[in-house]
Amino acid sequence: MPKETYFCTMLKQDGYTEKGMRRQLVQVLRDKGISDEKVLQAIEKIPRHLFVDSALKELAYKDMALRIAAGQTISQPYTVAFQTQMLNIRKGDKVLEIGTGSGYQAAVLLECGAKVYSIERQKELFDKTRVFLETLGYAPKMVFGDGYKGLPGYAPFQKIVITAAAPVIPEALLEQLAPGGRMSIPFGEGEQQKMILVEKQADGSYTQTEMGDFRFVPMLHGTQRS
Repeated sequence: MPKETYFCTMLKQDGYTEKGMRRQLVQVLRDKGISDEKVLQAIEKIPRHLFVDSALKELAYKDMALRIAAGQTISQPYTVAFQTQMLNIRKGDKVLEIGTGSGYQAAVLLECGAKVYSIERQKELFDKTRVFLETLGYAPKMVFGDGYKGLPGYAPFQKIVITAAAPVIPEALLEQLAPGGRMSIPFGEGEQQKMILVEKQADGSYTQTEMGDFRFVPMLHGTQRS
């Protein structure tokens, strides 16, 4: 199917019902403390139901994580909004995303005005998401690779968001964070992690602030082609 035809088909799947459910979701996020209007507007605009399997469409605007391909998940909307709000995105910020997944977090960052560089270690997801985001009109710089290594050739980044639970804060990512930059990282092993805000000072030192408990799939080393 030509890309233009596929795009039009998807747009037809986003009607008044879906837009109404997104408005309701935005109110849920407001009630939970999300106050960044750029983030809320992005959530209201992006058709999340297109990022999940059609069998899960009825759950797409519930505030819950859902399974996607390759044994991964699309984070619950509150988690996506929370991490994005933590970063305090400004128009033109270079943002490195570790773990492209479904592409939903990347889409939110792009709608907030960021220039997004995204790494995905699962080849199946990388291939699928790259094509899918393009059909929706989103164009992050996508790289198939190991998130622990980051993208030194494109550094420094004003913001870094990690969408998987890391047992350590990768040194390579700290080095690629610009002075004055922010990193959002779920830190820890086990079923529950601490969300950490890392801020890099002008002198190269770092501060860490705990921002609450969350649940993520683990961040793994290397790449996976099948």
